[in-house]
Amino acid sequence: MAFKSWFSMPVVKADDEEELVDPQAALREKCQAKGHIESLYNKYQECNDRVNGRSKTTETCMEELFDYVAELDHCVAHSLFSKLK
Repeated sequence: MAFKSWFSMPVVKADDEEELVDPQAALREKCQAKGHIESLYNKYQECNDRVNGRSKTTETCMEELFDYVAELDHCVAHSLFSKLK
């Protein structure tokens, strides 16, 4: 117990006055409105609806999901790091 009283970890607290906002979430919403990303999302939704409409299928929508997420992240990456502190 003597070691714990001698050695203490520093505590870091955020300012209560400043509300932290995730810039990635805002940028994702902005990028989702772009035409080519919106079309990828629609392809994913169509695939998802098709798969959910069947009882026995081996089809998955992983390719559509990866295409959509990769393009969305690519769009966000262009301006995300300039907004970080």
